[in-house]
Amino acid sequence: MLHDAIVIGGSFAGLSAATYLARARRSVAIVDTGAPRNRFAAHSHGFLAQDGSNPGAVLATARAQVAAYPTTTFVNAKATRASGQPDGFSVELETGETLAGRRLVLAFGISDELPDVPGIAERWGNSVIHCPYCHGYEFSNQRLGVLYSSEKSLHQAMLIAEWGPTTLYLNGAPMPDSATLAELEKRKVAIEPAGVAALHGDGTSLSAIELADGRLTTLDALYIAPQNRLNSDIAKQLGCIMDTNPAGTVIRTSSMQETSVPGVFAAGDITRGAHSVTWASSDGVTAGVSAHRSLVF
Repeated sequence: MLHDAIVIGGSFAGLSAATYLARARRSVAIVDTGAPRNRFAAHSHGFLAQDGSNPGAVLATARAQVAAYPTTTFVNAKATRASGQPDGFSVELETGETLAGRRLVLAFGISDELPDVPGIAERWGNSVIHCPYCHGYEFSNQRLGVLYSSEKSLHQAMLIAEWGPTTLYLNGAPMPDSATLAELEKRKVAIEPAGVAALHGDGTSLSAIELADGRLTTLDALYIAPQNRLNSDIAKQLGCIMDTNPAGTVIRTSSMQETSVPGVFAAGDITRGAHSVTWASSDGVTAGVSAHRSLVF
């Protein structure tokens, strides 16, 4: 079967794209592995009418709603290769099956590469977080920390201070320059130069950070700015132009979510440096509409 569009990735961006393609009465196949980036978080904040909802539950509802359209097909597998040209793309799955489509929408998402510090991974998405707009309100006026990973962490510390008393843990990195130090001091950000040995707390909660010299400092939430990696190399296989930012690599798109390869669209975290489910859904809508219009005109 030749689908009008194949959407690779079935989280917020991919499902939003698929919804608009299905509502245009086009056949669309959604290829998904069922491992969204925010699966580690119990609650998602800032998404209109869904503030505080479990992201998995939101996606389950969205998936059921998309599946209700008769022109949609879900394929629970990983896409491993893609090739083709406008009006004729081929997508190979890990199962050995091959799908054919006239358009491609890439929405396979990213993964976070967490610092190798004991206690971080099991608290990721709960008390170890990256976005104050997504999770900061819940830790307002508590003891906050930022773990240095790159120069981006300096900006992050200045921002986090809006939510409460903040300490920048340099983890052995050099002290910032005098101008940056002045900005941090202006925002009352404390600086701890020592290395970080581990995090402590019950379950996914955080209560203290252990430094390399043995000191324990009380802490309620730790912000990090992790490096990201694309969950698939399919965009590279297709020849899409990529860009780099401080966190990693993104796929270059136009304002209408078109990649540099005709007939291929991309949406969500793989196309932008700032991430949220709202932006992902918005990008998905744009990609779905653009893919449909390219089929019409």
